[in-house]
Amino acid sequence: MSMQQQKAFLQEQNFRVETVHFKALDGYALTGMLYRPTSEIKASIVLSCATGVPQAFYRRFAEYATQSGYQVLTFDYRGVALSAPERLKGFQMSYLDWGKYDLSGAIEYLNQSELPVYMVGHSYGGQALGLTSNHDKVKAMYCFGTGAGWHGYMPFKEKIKVQVIWNLIFPPMVAVKGYLPWSMLNMGADLPKDVYKEWRRWCKNPTYFFADPAQAELHHLYEQVKTPIYAVSSLDDDWALPSSRYAFMQHYKNAPMKFINISADDFGLKQIGHMGYFRKGAEPLWDTILNTFDEISA
Repeated sequence: MSMQQQKAFLQEQNFRVETVHFKALDGYALTGMLYRPTSEIKASIVLSCATGVPQAFYRRFAEYATQSGYQVLTFDYRGVALSAPERLKGFQMSYLDWGKYDLSGAIEYLNQSELPVYMVGHSYGGQALGLTSNHDKVKAMYCFGTGAGWHGYMPFKEKIKVQVIWNLIFPPMVAVKGYLPWSMLNMGADLPKDVYKEWRRWCKNPTYFFADPAQAELHHLYEQVKTPIYAVSSLDDDWALPSSRYAFMQHYKNAPMKFINISADDFGLKQIGHMGYFRKGAEPLWDTILNTFDEISA
């Protein structure tokens, strides 16, 4: 679709959006947005967010996908944005809950319609599939910027920046607030303290949470995934370069895997980075996702 066609589509508003509420597998109440074309729906897409990124950030992609006949569910993980409690301080959870319970609940919610379910994951979203108990219900996943999080995979300047943030900036902020007030730095939504603590610990190791003795079962869980995966890394995404992507994605040992490296020039963009996969201007990239899902369904 050309940009002119896209604009015409959005002006016509031939899709509808509704706020939906559903349960995570452990019963936690989650809030999402369901984008649906007014014409026939051929399949569903669940959008699994990056850490600390509210679902609203993915609105453009969700709207765009409806013109290809897909309904898209975006949702906020527990502790984030619309799915956060009134008071974040003292809220207890595991970082793994987002995949284990929340994403699993979203897949179950979409599966009620009996339409094929596809997944698009951003950063943590690509990690989360292996944590779900119903990954067999996902026909294919496209993930962007999914990596191991270790600073050693990053370029020198980004490596120093990240270590300063983790070791000098975040600790006193969390100590004072009782949660990670990420919004104060315009970096994302505020995060529960438990998420911050686990994330910080795992990012210190080249193999992320797979190196944590307390999480030994994760090796087995990820080996069970057989969903085809398309793992995309932009060569200017300093947080998840190909080496970081491989360090994590290799644990999906039995999933048909396609590694895809892209650059901003490939899509006529000045920059992609870690967030540009879903920003305005990335429509040509979204077409590759939707065309791939079309081919799988054919």
